[in-house]
Amino acid sequence: MITVCILAKNSAQTLERTLDSVRSFSEVILLDNGSTDETLSIARRYANVKVVQHSFIGFGSLRNKAAQLASHDWILALDTDEVCSPALLTELSALTLDPQIVYSIPRHNFYNGKHIKGCGWFPDRVFRLYHRKMTHYSPVEVHEAVITDGLSTRPLHSPILHTPFRSTAEFLSKMQLYSTLFAQQHARKRSSSLLKAFFRSLYTFFRCYFFQRGFLLGREGFIVSLYNSNSTFYKYLKLWEKNH
Repeated sequence: MITVCILAKNSAQTLERTLDSVRSFSEVILLDNGSTDETLSIARRYANVKVVQHSFIGFGSLRNKAAQLASHDWILALDTDEVCSPALLTELSALTLDPQIVYSIPRHNFYNGKHIKGCGWFPDRVFRLYHRKMTHYSPVEVHEAVITDGLSTRPLHSPILHTPFRSTAEFLSKMQLYSTLFAQQHARKRSSSLLKAFFRSLYTFFRCYFFQRGFLLGREGFIVSLYNSNSTFYKYLKLWEKNH
């Protein structure tokens, strides 16, 4: 048996699609860290969803907290802007799970309804299915990952569908949050400067737009490349401020 573990905060606009996609699971843990919109009321409409509230302690630690609350040892981690595809549900139902294996899942990233096959968003594969007695997430503020040391890994074939932002407001909100968490996580551990922030940002745009074929994706490719570039700039600018 698999428990789905989801982190949430002010996710009302996307949560229904996520929870609809995991109705077939007997248990879904939704760990909320301070929603002020309709997130909690939406989640409570689903009979298989257990809602728990907790203060923000970093994404990695929150994921581990959600896993601890599960009734089953097998954990499928999702975000509220992600949807399990029907093909993935079918693949999971036929899977013979091995505790010594961490399973990776392809993630298809969308912007403005377009599957972004470039810009560093493709190919994208994430470790999301694991046995909690064998491993856990790295307890970091941001860019957390399942620790695979000493374990085997196996790729699944069917995707998670991911729409990381749907508007300029979400674009700016995510950039603000993740750049702040990056700076907190790396303060006094990694060097930065105004010049480093500028040149890293510039390189990120050229890498995403030209080397990773964003220019083939029209305006969506340009916007995603610019998003990645701006995120890099403000991550290192905030890190510079933190270090000083």
